[in-house]
Amino acid sequence: MNYKLHYAPDNASLIIRIFLEEIEAKYTCNLIDRKQNSQKDPKYLALNPNGLIPVLETNDGPIFETAAILLWLADQHKCNFPEIENNKRAYGLKWLFFLSNTVHSSLRILFYSEKYIGTNSNKDFLKNINSQMKNHLTLLNLEVGDKIYFLCNTPSILDIYLCVMLRWMKLYPINNTNWFLLERYENLKRICQNLEIRPSVGIAAKAEGLGQTIFSNPSYAKPPVGSAT
Repeated sequence: MNYKLHYAPDNASLIIRIFLEEIEAKYTCNLIDRKQNSQKDPKYLALNPNGLIPVLETNDGPIFETAAILLWLADQHKCNFPEIENNKRAYGLKWLFFLSNTVHSSLRILFYSEKYIGTNSNKDFLKNINSQMKNHLTLLNLEVGDKIYFLCNTPSILDIYLCVMLRWMKLYPINNTNWFLLERYENLKRICQNLEIRPSVGIAAKAEGLGQTIFSNPSYAKPPVGSAT
């Protein structure tokens, strides 16, 4: 099956790109130019009426929402996530949707606060979001424990989703990342270091201009085409 990934550098599409590389899937990419606000173009809105990135075009039609794409791909290819008959499926699902519905949602509020609380930023509100994020990360760090990856000894869609978000936490909001230190979460840092040396991550990082230590010690994207913001 061939896929078409609609992406912007260092956006949530990075999560999907890494996973496509991890499973060695055949896919092509279509750049969504955020500088031109291309995610609001009628042709793109026909694929994702929310105007958000990414979209993955498949033989079953276009899919949006990061967690939905990851889960669909894992089920189609029967890899990197417990299958329906596996008794670890429920465990994996609850943490997948915790990452999607709780952690990722909180990050959107933190990164795009003006969309949620207006241009007059409420410092107490943002401080509360920072506190929530620290609680989320403490919980995840405890849950991972001494495991090599979140579920087992090989990376899953949980690890890819988590590590990309940890990358963003070290970079954004620009000039306001003091609340987050990856070193405080040694188990999460270990996953980042394990994952970033995999070939799949290296290929994605090169394509989007992300450098080498893209999770444990990231730098801002310098993509050959397009823009991260």
